[in-house]
Parts: sequence; structure tokens; C-alpha cells
Amino acid sequence: MGKKVSIAVIRRLPRYYRYLSDLLKADIKRISSKELSERMGITASQIRQDLICFGGFGQQGYGYNIETLYSEIGKILGVDRRFTTVIIGAGNMGNALANYGNFKKRGYDLIGIFDISPDRVGKVINGLEIMHMDKLDDFIKKNKVDIAILTIPSQNISEVAERVAKLGVKGIWNFSPQDLHLSGNVIVENVHLSDGLMVLGYRIRESELKGV
Repeated sequence: MGKKVSIAVIRRLPRYYRYLSDLLKADIKRISSKELSERMGITASQIRQDLICFGGFGQQGYGYNIETLYSEIGKILGVDRRFTTVIIGAGNMGNALANYGNFKKRGYDLIGIFDISPDRVGKVINGLEIMHMDKLDDFIKKNKVDIAILTIPSQNISEVAERVAKLGVKGIWNFSPQDLHLSGNVIVENVHLSDGLMVLGYRIRESELKGV
């Protein structure tokens, strides 16, 4: 992969991966970009442009071998390796993420959960006892932690993010309302669930206006 790939293309890769997984389960062996575009609602041209960023993978007159494409996209996304993760913040969102079974299937191993609330510390979620934040530094130093998942209030987010970054965590998945932008080599992915809801609300509103 010689050139820098845009973040828009990278964000589409998990969608390709999901659709290809469904095709494999249906025992479909190959598919053209046109057929894949009809299933995904993306133009065939867009699919070809996206995949050519990583080598193309298709054959003219044949299309894509689904098993090969699924495997290659998985490697690009890193699902052929395992990442260790910790969750910081064991409230409703942290609890839900800790119980989400697909993380392990996708190669993300949850090894620790942390909080500061006396009502939560000591309780068990999905087989892991919630530890107090006082133990975070020693835990990360003793265990190779790749990713910290932050589900904590905005007022604490920058301090905690800087803390785990200094401890050597490679990536942060931030679920707080505040965007994080860290210097250095730590990769940050900011997630705003309400953004998706607002887009949905816009689309419903537009649909209703068209029907008037």
C-alpha cells in the first residue's frame, strides 16, 4: 500500500467486511462489484476505487473471490491479530460494551474494567471484577494494554486520556461527548452515538417533507 488511504475509505472497510461475512455464510463464492453495490447501496465505481487502494483483489470478467476478499480486508483491519483492551468507566455504556460478545470474536480481548464509584468497584461484569482507578497504572504497566475504552464524563476525559497515553496505550476509543486530540503516537477514535440519531432524525424529517 504505497499511498495514504483516506479515512473515508477506511471507514467503509468494516461495512465491506460485514457484508462479505454474510455472503460467506450464504455459501456464495464470488461476486461482481455491481452485485455488491446493489446489496450495499454503494456504487460499483466506489467499490472498485476503494479496493484498488489496497491492490484491487478483483479479476476482470470474474469479480471478487469472496473468501479471499474477506480475508484480505480482515488483515487490513487487523482482525487477524489480537488486541488487549480495558474499559474505564463502568456505568451503563461501559457495562454494555463489557458484555458485547462480538469484541472477542473480532480480536479484542477485554482484560480489565475500572471505575471510581464505591457502588461499582468490586462488582463483576462478564467475569471481570471492576477495579478502582487507583490500580490502573500498575495494571497497565504489568499487562500489555493496546486500547483504552473511555466511557467517562467529559470533565475527566482529558486527564484520563493523557494518563493512559503516558502509560503506553496505543489507542483510545472515546465515548465521551468531548472530542479528544492527543499529541504523540496514540491513535484516538471519537464516537458520538447522538450524531447517528440526529442524522436519522434528519432523514425522517426529509422523508416526511417529501410526502407532504
